[in-house]
Amino acid sequence: MAKIANPVRFSEHFGIDERLLANAGVLNPTLNVDTKLFMDPLLMENSAHEEISAGARSTYNAYFTAVIKFLRATKNDDDVADRTARKLLSFPEIKWTCLGYGAGSVSGSGSGDVMTGRMVQTGKEIVALGVEDPDLFVAMALFEEGFGPDHISDMVANVVLGDLINFNNRVLESLPVPREKFSLRLRNGKAYEPTLPVNPYISGDVRPIILVPTDILRALPIAKDWSDVSDAASKNQELRQRVNDHIAELWKAKTLKDKEELRRWALSGREAFSDLMLMLHQTEKTSYDMVGDPAGELFWRKLATTLAVEQPFKLEAPSPFDIAGVASVVEQIIDQFKFLIEERRLSEELYADGVPRPERAAQRLFFVVAYAYCKANNFDITPEADTGNGPVDFKLSAGFTGRVLVEIKLSTNGKLVRGYTRQLVTYTTAEETQRGYYVVVDIGKMGKKAKALLATKNGAASRGETTSPIVFVDGIRRISASKL
Repeated sequence: MAKIANPVRFSEHFGIDERLLANAGVLNPTLNVDTKLFMDPLLMENSAHEEISAGARSTYNAYFTAVIKFLRATKNDDDVADRTARKLLSFPEIKWTCLGYGAGSVSGSGSGDVMTGRMVQTGKEIVALGVEDPDLFVAMALFEEGFGPDHISDMVANVVLGDLINFNNRVLESLPVPREKFSLRLRNGKAYEPTLPVNPYISGDVRPIILVPTDILRALPIAKDWSDVSDAASKNQELRQRVNDHIAELWKAKTLKDKEELRRWALSGREAFSDLMLMLHQTEKTSYDMVGDPAGELFWRKLATTLAVEQPFKLEAPSPFDIAGVASVVEQIIDQFKFLIEERRLSEELYADGVPRPERAAQRLFFVVAYAYCKANNFDITPEADTGNGPVDFKLSAGFTGRVLVEIKLSTNGKLVRGYTRQLVTYTTAEETQRGYYVVVDIGKMGKKAKALLATKNGAASRGETTSPIVFVDGIRRISASKL
């Protein structure tokens, strides 16, 4: 899994006020770390930007209407119509938007030949039913394995890139940002010659930055957020009566457990697939809350540049900088993290509108604390964070093979004790080169987990095994708290 090490936002790199981007309605991207937000084609028609609501939506409809035409005209595999459809349904990742799952970089996987082949085959089956809705390819994400939110976003970027460029042409006129001319060539045959800012943090000769409007971004595209689709179905009495009982149970579950069952139902006839499309179109079309940031995708990036200034802290340098020395620095950082959460209201960053953010947000919050203070104290230690819920990894930049890992867990995690047991095994087998700390942030629902954790640790210690220190942090939200 890729790592987050040194995030640099667009506003910081170009030295502009981030409010200019917010006022323009565009995401302030991190140039060397993908933001896990995705362009959703079902949000385009309601965009506040004419280049998107009129231009991009029209381009999208025309593009997939043409794809449907070629799929319908296909008589044999690898005939002209089939090859054309495959070309049009090939969506390599466009890293210039800095969106997706690339994490420690802005390079993801895009749509490979296997996924393209599946889209072509399933598309043929759907078109054979008589379905002509251009959004049928979005609907595939509900039942095609491997068709993730990044594939939907890549699909949108490939199809409406010209309209995104038009949007950038207008927005960039009001931003004091240098630009260069690029020659962009896509696999679908489209070519563009835009003038855009340069991203120095990605490899290759073609390195533009394409800004994206925030009102077409979601944490998960509508076609991947099953809870929203099932809500739309449950509120429509006619639809509830028309779907069979088994499929109705899937709507009620709010989690899609059996994609194959849904696939069989959706492809069983034109009426079934039309019902699926109706559910999709009736889903509430709301873009990601950039201010509240419920998934915790954005807040930590700004904190990385402001925390050490607003809450200065002097780290004591160890001598020598061996694994024990690095561990001493990590312990100081853990103590400061605990202090900031419990005494300086940093606990507010664990919540969005009073609702706890996911565990990865707490992990990134700890990464921000470690990153900010290591950088402010000019330490030759590089903290890195996994993109999911993995540990924060500390290592010297040169001449040191050991690692000190810090795992951040929320008290709500049902596998809290099991996670510590697994960590014990990891560090017991690598104790010469690794040390680990287990930091538990209490946001409620701790129950008996704390006692179970300590019992596990004490039991291992009594057997002479290496154990990781457990640190409890009180992250319960304070009354009348304000953001740091």
